[in-house]
This record gives sequence, structure tokens and C-alpha cells, in this order.
Amino acid sequence: MWLNPEEVHLKNALKLWVTERSNDFFLLQRRRGHGESAGRITGLLVGALDTVLDSNARVTPFRILLQVPGSQISWVVASGAAIEEVNKHWDWLIHNLLRSLSVFENKEDVASFVKGKVKGLIAEESRGRQAAQEEDPERFREALLKFELHFGLPSSEKLVTFFSCCCWKGRVPRQGFLYLSINHMAFYSFLLGKEVNFVIPWAEVTRLERVSTGLMTEGVRVSTRQRQRDFSMFLNLDEAFRVIGQLADIALRRLLDSKGLELDRVLQQPARITKRVLEEQALREYVLALFRLPRRERLQEVASCSVWTPHTRCHTPGTLYTTDGYLCFSSREEGRCSLIIPLPEVLSIEKAESTSLLPNPVIVSIRCKKAFQLIELQDRDQLVENLSSRLRALQWKNSMFRSQTQGRRTLSAPTPYYTFYYDTACSDEDELEEQVLRNTVNTEALMTAFHHSQPGTDSSGAKSMEQVKVKLWEEHFSEFGRGVHMFRTDKIHTLVAMGIPESLRGELWMMLSDASSELACHHGYYAGLLQKSMGQINLATDEIERDLHRSLPDHPAFQNPTGIAALRRVLTAYAHHNPKIGYCQSMNILASVMLLYAKEEEAFWLLVGVCERMLPDYFNRRVIGAQVDQSVFEELIRERLPELAEHFPDLSMLSSVSLSWFLTLFLSVLPFHSAICVVDCFFFHGIKAIFQLGLAVLEANTAQLSLSSDEGQALMILTSFLDQVGREEECPCPPSLQPAAEDSSSVEVSSVGRTNITHLLTESYERFRDLSVSQIEKLRCRHRIQVLQAHEDTTKENALRVVSPDVSICPDDLADLYELFKTEHFISLYWGDGNSAVAAAEAAAWRSGDFSFSFVERQYRLDRPQFKSLYGLLVPWPGGSQQHADTLASRTFTLLDQDRLNLVTFRDFARWLDTFYCGELNEKIRLLFRLHIPPALTESDDDDPSMMKSPLVCTNRPLYLNLPSGVPKVKEEKDYQEQLKQMLQDPLKEKKKHLEEPLPLMNQHEFIQFCKSLYSIFMGPPEEIDLYQAIATVTSLVLQIGEASHRCCRSGSEVSDRQEEGAKPLRTNSEDHRPPGCSPEGGGGGGGGGDGDEWTISYAQILASLLTEQALVNFFEKQMDLSAKIAEAKKRQYQQRAAVLTIQQRRS
Repeated sequence: MWLNPEEVHLKNALKLWVTERSNDFFLLQRRRGHGESAGRITGLLVGALDTVLDSNARVTPFRILLQVPGSQISWVVASGAAIEEVNKHWDWLIHNLLRSLSVFENKEDVASFVKGKVKGLIAEESRGRQAAQEEDPERFREALLKFELHFGLPSSEKLVTFFSCCCWKGRVPRQGFLYLSINHMAFYSFLLGKEVNFVIPWAEVTRLERVSTGLMTEGVRVSTRQRQRDFSMFLNLDEAFRVIGQLADIALRRLLDSKGLELDRVLQQPARITKRVLEEQALREYVLALFRLPRRERLQEVASCSVWTPHTRCHTPGTLYTTDGYLCFSSREEGRCSLIIPLPEVLSIEKAESTSLLPNPVIVSIRCKKAFQLIELQDRDQLVENLSSRLRALQWKNSMFRSQTQGRRTLSAPTPYYTFYYDTACSDEDELEEQVLRNTVNTEALMTAFHHSQPGTDSSGAKSMEQVKVKLWEEHFSEFGRGVHMFRTDKIHTLVAMGIPESLRGELWMMLSDASSELACHHGYYAGLLQKSMGQINLATDEIERDLHRSLPDHPAFQNPTGIAALRRVLTAYAHHNPKIGYCQSMNILASVMLLYAKEEEAFWLLVGVCERMLPDYFNRRVIGAQVDQSVFEELIRERLPELAEHFPDLSMLSSVSLSWFLTLFLSVLPFHSAICVVDCFFFHGIKAIFQLGLAVLEANTAQLSLSSDEGQALMILTSFLDQVGREEECPCPPSLQPAAEDSSSVEVSSVGRTNITHLLTESYERFRDLSVSQIEKLRCRHRIQVLQAHEDTTKENALRVVSPDVSICPDDLADLYELFKTEHFISLYWGDGNSAVAAAEAAAWRSGDFSFSFVERQYRLDRPQFKSLYGLLVPWPGGSQQHADTLASRTFTLLDQDRLNLVTFRDFARWLDTFYCGELNEKIRLLFRLHIPPALTESDDDDPSMMKSPLVCTNRPLYLNLPSGVPKVKEEKDYQEQLKQMLQDPLKEKKKHLEEPLPLMNQHEFIQFCKSLYSIFMGPPEEIDLYQAIATVTSLVLQIGEASHRCCRSGSEVSDRQEEGAKPLRTNSEDHRPPGCSPEGGGGGGGGGDGDEWTISYAQILASLLTEQALVNFFEKQMDLSAKIAEAKKRQYQQRAAVLTIQQRRS
């Protein structure tokens, strides 16, 4: 195979290689010992060396070297395990390259030419491999070449798929091809001599819709902040819409919120994304959501089959999904019948004899002496082999774990739960008791000790109803099974809607959420977390302490130190278990309810399941998941409740009310016992139950909500309705608890009787039963794009609000500047190597959990290469030499990087640009001055040192000033130091806007660099000659000022030395002739730095000198059009950076 050329300094180091074929430029070598008789000692030694190396370090036996005549360095360009493979590469080199190489005069060009060809061959092979994975490899390879040709993006911009379609421009359709890559969507059309070519980054997509108009058949509308694009006439619209949504969603999650959202590991590596990977990922997301499996599970096999269901006395057709740790079955009609079998519960998976009635049967035996029969499995042998292999590996792992655990138990106390003491050196018995309560793990649910009776309920009726429920569940267990592997059918929904009995609630929650499997696989994990986490103080623990007494404050369990301590332990342990989430409000409410009905360790695993599997992304730092579901809920309202949507064009009011419904599972808005029934349904149906119940609540109040005049009244209607929801055994709520109101609508609400929660849950399930998990997942994918972009808009507004007071740039230009800054950041994420300072700093910040910048400030930052690129696009005076422009850009970056993180924030960038475009003359000169002194000017600057040997202007000629007419000229022989003294004594009359720190003095080397920068800046303007003459005059003047100050300081130093040598102080008149600012100690603004013998000049002297030339004043005071510069930068930014990165990738 062809290899990326690697240097080899010794072509036959240690005699390990034998040359088989050679010419002037190439060598074909064989590893010594390969293919030789076993009796030769050298072959045995080399063979032994290759054998002891691991598989990653072993050397292929054949290779081809590129050698340059007269050079000791060669390059490995190909290798192979067989001589036939390497001979093919050798023949290709001889027939295609050897003749061409003889015409090169420079032998170094030979190496560059061959390496470029080999890299091209490697790229072609990679394209071929990618194309081979597609359904039509030849067609995909052709599309890949067109994609690279038409859009000029770097080779690292991987094409995922393409579609033939029409792009509409007004009423005119343009037939072409839509190309979808990992970071962009691009369209190309060439029809009747008219070319249409555009690229849309996924990061700019704000909305995706399926639309249909009179002229256009159903198509896809892609909206950005600037415009909309409509595409239609897809051969497979569903597939195109799904892929577009997936790629946009993945890109935005990776770019806009790379650490806040859960993203599969495969999708975090864009180079691995293909159309097939997207299909597999969409199916995996559906399976994880349908069965609420852990996020770590990978989908392994999908097979159609039928499962024997004893309650129906027949086989139920459906689909079998296997993952790393589960066997899951779902009937063809989603929700009708489902089955989850954790692999640790399986004893064996065996094939049975196939018959006409039972084709290809498989028997799955589990630990509770039950077995499940699957038939009609295609590819049965391979499926059983794969499952058996994973089962054996899991059983071996569990046996090793048990043996280690038993070994540890022999050395420790036999009790399964522990009491942890951290600080018992306390004399007060009450404090000691509280400390023990803090660290004692509860082995029973809190409800067993703290039973909560709602006022106004009939306790005897409640007990009888509880007994009826328990009996119904026992009958259900006998028919459908008990445990995680119980058949889940429509019948169980009826039982759940009635409310799970308190005695079974903890067990069923653990079973329905599959938290029991997590508990079984992590023995002792919770106790270990407590040992590590309890006693630590951080931001999460502070927030937990604040919310402990706000969790179900009316329940007696949390009016007691025992319940508070248990809640503290569970929340603290979870914050330690998942530091990315830590602690989020509403987790305390969920955890407190779980502690009521489950043991403490079980409550912890229930909380893990809810936060990480059942409500994904709900509890990150910006509750993205909850906001996505609110956006989905709004669309469902428009679709299912059009009358209500018509009355409320802006549904954000309703979604703001319903946010607490989703975050707390109605626990914060319903009476406690009614809310617990909702939690029961949530554990059975997942988030679908909350969507259905929310729609049912709004539908029940549609008539009253349509009559409401404002948001407050609508909120009161919903609050009153939810307060009236109760259970069958509860009597109507006393009138005193009804909200008092004077308006007619409120009176009408208060007169409504109580709503039975069981009837409401059943009605919501029946009314919106067609709402499937698949539909919810598709809606989530689309609406996540809108939510992330809304957050991005908020981030932008906050950033502009922070920066705008510090700059004079107009708001529109500042917003465009922010977009340029963000785009530059994204371009490096698109095609960079991932090793930038930005990525390193962000990763380090996430690991430490301590940020020196706010989220707004660190959202987008640029490293040095990124800043240089943007500098070249926006600098007001581009100058002539590209090398000198790069040097100034690097110095500017160093100056702005005040925290020495190798990063520049948008605020610093905007301030710098504001100085050049909106600042006054003295501010511009001050910034240029600072760019030529430390820390901006470093020792590693690549400036030409020869400029130091030949000063720009001679300092020995006299200085003449232009005097007003009528004033007689002084004698030319007069010493010009008098004139310098007059100039230096002239104060700076313009007051500064704010007090600035005094700048250090500039030495002669730094001043020469300053002059070079000015000369470079003046290249190009029409008044270039006048500017050169003016700067020559100023340079001569400043050099003479510095020389005069230098001489004066030196003479003062000599006088001081003579004074020290004399017996008494000797006063001279030299001080009277010393320019102001030059003291005998060599300090001051004129020339004295730390060293009295060094030539120095101050910022004030340079500014005063520049003000003497009107051409320079006019140049620096000239107003420049920032808007035009930004508009030009927008056009050039993408193409310029893409071209540069393409060249860099070809060279690397």
C-alpha cells in the first residue's frame, strides 16, 4: 500500500534490509530473514526482533524507498506484506514517474514532486474506499470529484451524500445537485448557460421545514438568518429531509454546545460520518428512546421475528433489537407489546429444531426459570453466535467481579450498608446524632416511616382501594411475568393509570426504568461515592444545601433530619457521579419523591436513569433538553389543538407555563397523590406520557383559554384546573382552598368539580395514542436546531452588550464583526487538526470546572493562526510585504493576549479594531508604538537585523524648522539643541479620555522597526510619495531628538562621575542645557531608560514629531469605512481560508 512519505536517515540501518531492485531514484527492499532459509544467523536475529515486537510495531517485509542522489535521507513511499503487491507499486513508479524525474535540475524538487504524487494516490484510494461503502460506488466517486471541483473546499471536508433536486429562486426552479457534507450543504446547477453555486454552513441553519406551495411540490425549506432556500423534486424526500436534519443537528451540537449535550462518540469524529453511519445512528437513537436504555449501549443486530406471548396464546410479530447488554423486542405496532431482557439475566441462548410451524426457533432462558421463544429469525446462526459470544464474555466478567468482591468482603464487615463518620469529635450529643444521620444510609423507603395523608381523604377507603390495586397487580404478574423482563402491553397502562400501590411502587419504578439492572451491575458503587463525595464543599453542594428544605416541604419525611440527610446524600453522590451535570434545580424534587418509595441506593439509581436516559439533556447547564421538548410541545399544540393555537399565535406563553410540567413531571403543579400517578405513567411510557397529559390538560381547558384576555388569566385557568385534579377516593376540595376572583371566567373555573387523575391519564393516552416515540425523536432533532440557534442569538446579544460600551463601532458593524469572528473560529473547527489552543483551553476548563472567563467571553476565542487570518482581512492598512504584515499580526496577538493563554477574546479584538477605525490620531500612534516595544516585540521576531546596521536617516545633519513668513531666520550654524529643547517643552494640549499608564521608552532597534512598519503601511495610497517624504522628515527629526537626549544624558553622567571623584560637589551648567525629561540619573521621558548609555525615545516625542507633518496627520485622521471592509471580508473569508488550509494539508 502507498504510505504517507516518512524520512529514513539510514537506508540499511543495522543491515536489516536487502535491496532487491534499484535505480537512480527508487529502491525496492526486502526485510532480511524474510523468504530465506532458516539456517542463516542474520535472518534468525531479524526474525526474532520482528517477532518480539507488538502487532502495531511490526514491520512489513517489503518496502519502496525514494532516494535523492547525493542525499543521506530517503523516504518510505510504499510497503506490503507480499512481493506481488509491492511489484505493482514499483511498476507504477517506473512507468509513470521515472522518466519525468530525469528532467528536474534541482534534486530537492524531485522529492517534493514524488511525495505530492504519492499523497494524491493515497487520497484517491481513500475516496475509493469511501465510495465503495456506498450503494453506487462509481456514481458517488463522480459526485465527490464534482464536489471538490465546484466548491473549492479542503479535502478534509468529507462528502456524506448527495441528491438530485431543484432549488427555487422565486418562481423559477433550477435543477441541480444538493451536496451534503459534514459541515456544509452546497448546491450546484448549470442550466442554459446559467450557473448557480452556493454553500451554506450547517452552523448558519436556523430552521428546517417540510413545505408545500402551489407551484412547488412538497419540499424542504432551509432557513438561515439571512434568507430561505427551498428544495424540491427529491426522489426520496423522507430520506433527504432526515439526513439534512441529522447533519445540521450533529454539527450544531458539536460546534455550538460541544460539552453541554450528549453526542455519540462516533459523531464526535466527523471523518467517520457516512450515510450508513447516520442511518445506524438514527435507528440507535430510536431504540434507546423506545426502551430507555443507557446511553452507552451500542446497537448490534436488528432482526424481524415473532415472540411467543403466553397471554395471547400466539406469536406476536415484531422486531428484535440487540445491544451490548440487552435483548429488546417491540411489536409492529409501537407500544402494543414490548419486552426487555438484560443480558446478565440470561442463562443460555440456544437454537431449537426448525419445523414448518416454528421456523428457525431460538430459546432464551433466564435466571427466574423462564424462557422466551423467538421464531422466524433470518440469519439465525450468526445471530445466536454473536449473542452467545457476548453472553460468555459478560458471564466471565461477572464471575471475576464476584470473586474480587468476595475477597474484599472477607476483609470487611459483613453488613451490606455502612455508617460513615467524618467528624465525631463533638461534645454535643444532638450535633453528634445529626452527624450520624447525615452519614447513615437508609435501607428502607421513607414512606414506611413517614406516611403522608392528604387532608380530606377517607383513610379506610384509601386502604381498601390499595388492597384492590395490589390484588390486580398480583394477577397481572402471574399472567405477564414479574421483573424487568415482564411483557409490557396495553393492559399494564390501565393499572398504571390507576396508580401503582405504595407497597409495589418502588419495585415497579426500578423495573420499568431498568434501574434494577444498573444496581445489580454496580454493587457497592453508591457506598463508594458517598465515601468520596460526602464532606466535600463546592458549587454543587452549596446549591444542594439551599434546596434541601424546599423539597416537598409539606411532607413529614422532609420535615425530619432523616429525610433531609438522605436527600443530601443522594444529590451529593449524583453530583460526584456525573460532574458534567452536577446539580440542577428540580432534581431535588425528583429525588425526594424517589426516596419516599425506594431505598436510598435504589433512589440514587432511579435518579441516574431519569437524568441520563429518560430525560436526556434536561439537566445540563442550560436545560437544552427541556427547552427542546417545549418547542416540540408547541408544534404538537399547533398540530393537535389548532383552535387553541389560533387564539394564541405566540405559544411561548403556554410553553413557559408547561416548562415546570416537564422538569418536575407535574409534581410542582398537581396535588401530591395525583402527581405520583403521573410519575407512575412516566416510568412506564417515558416522556411520551408527559406530552400526552400536557395536550389533554390544554384540550380540557381550550374553551376557557380561548376566552382569556391575557397571559395572567390563562395561567390562572390552568392553575385552577390542575389544583382540582384528584383521585377517586378523595372528596372534593373545600371551597376555602379555591382561588378567589371577581371576574366571570374565574368564577366559572372555581365552580368546576374535581377531575379524576385516572380518567385524565386514560383519556390522554387514548386521545393522543398515535403520538409515537419515533415521531417525538424526529421532532426533537429538528427543534434542537432552533433551540441551539436561539441560545446562540442570546449569546451574541450578551456579547455585544458587554462589548458595545467599550467601543465606538456602530451596532450593525459590531454584529457583523462578531459573525466574522465566530466564522473564523468555526473554520478551524471544520478543517483544523483539533490541536488548537482554543480546543486545549476549553478542554482544560471543562476538566477543572473552573473558568476564568464567563460563558459569553469564552464562547468564541481565536488562537494565533486564526487571528492572523482575520487580521489580514480587516486591518485598515494592509501594506506591501506579506511577511511584515504577518509580523505585525503576531505582535498584535501577543499584545492582546494579556492573560497569556494564547487566545484572544472578541472583546479584545473589537477594542483593537475600534482603535484603528474609530480612534483618534494619538490613540492610533499609541497602539502602533506599543506594537514595537515589549511585550508585543519579542526576541523571536523574524525581522531583518541588517536594518540595524544601516539607519534609515543620518542623524548628523542640522535640523531646520519651517518658520512663519516675516520671522527672520536664525543662523544655520546655531546649535539645533535649542530648537529641540523648545519642541520637547511644548506640552501635549489634548486631554486624554482616561488616565493611561505611562509607556516604556523605545530604544533604537525598536524605533527602526517602528519606522519599517510605517513605511509598510504607506504602500498603496495615492499620496504615497508625500507620505514617504513626511515620514523621512519625521524619522530624521526623532533620530536627532534621541541622539541629542543620548548625548545630554551621557554628558550628565560624566559630570556626575567627576563629582564623585572630587572632594566636594561640583555644580556645572550642563543641567541648564539638558533637554526636559533628561535628568542626571538618566530617567524621564526624553531618553533615559535604565541604562544611561542607551539611545531611547518616548511616545510623546514620537507623537509630537508626527504632528509636525500635515500629510501624516491627514493620513491617520482619515475616516475609514469599516462596513465596506467587513463586507469584503465576508466574501473573501471562506475562500481564502479554504485555499490556505488546502495548501497546508497538501504540504503536510
